[in-house]
Amino acid sequence: MNYKEQTKITRAIIKSAVIMLEFGAESILIEQTAQRLGKALGVDSVEISLIPSAIVLTTLKDLQSVTTTRRAHHKPINMSIVCDIQKMTIDAEKNSNISADFITDTLKNIEPKYYNKWLLVFMVGLSCASFAYLRGVDLNGFFITFLAASIAMMIRHQLAKKRFILILTFGITAFFATVIANLASSLNLSSTPSIVLSASVLLLVPGFPFINSMLDATKGYLSMAWGRWMQASLLTLATTIGIIIAMSILNIKGW
Repeated sequence: MNYKEQTKITRAIIKSAVIMLEFGAESILIEQTAQRLGKALGVDSVEISLIPSAIVLTTLKDLQSVTTTRRAHHKPINMSIVCDIQKMTIDAEKNSNISADFITDTLKNIEPKYYNKWLLVFMVGLSCASFAYLRGVDLNGFFITFLAASIAMMIRHQLAKKRFILILTFGITAFFATVIANLASSLNLSSTPSIVLSASVLLLVPGFPFINSMLDATKGYLSMAWGRWMQASLLTLATTIGIIIAMSILNIKGW
């Protein structure tokens, strides 16, 4: 294997790893996928170093090594992308004739799959309202929670579409969700307004980053764990600030 060919293989592998990192894959899965791709493409080993904003990757073949670094940019979590890369890796392992060019072309054609926007809005509103029901909200409160969470999800979707900073998106969404949920109290529409207020913002809980941070920490990826934990904490803080601002403007005493 000459140096040019190994360089192409290295670029194809790190492109796969960067995409997985950007769309929320677990760190150990990124490392294992990179190593499997390297073996399928003919290199002896793949060494990879992960931090939340970049990847450093080295491929080794005999006495020859190629190292490259790529920056990762935050994107919405989408497991369909991760699954597509896993399928590509399995195909590469089964077919010994697959080249680095095939991997690169396949990655270019991979696109995220999204649920229908209105279905997503409906299901998020229903899930928040269902949580409120489990906590004992009355019927009017159930529908107000559904309305507040659904509108909040629409706002979040539109802000994401316009590429707002994620922290601002969470803060603004939390503000409007709290304002709408306050209808239960200000108009005396529900006898359980505190449950409505708390359940309407549940769509903003950053559960996936928190779970990934714990998984990374337990498996030895401490820098990734801290980075993901900090990101989730900042999103939680932004949500809290949005709620506090709305409560201050509307003079809401508390939950």
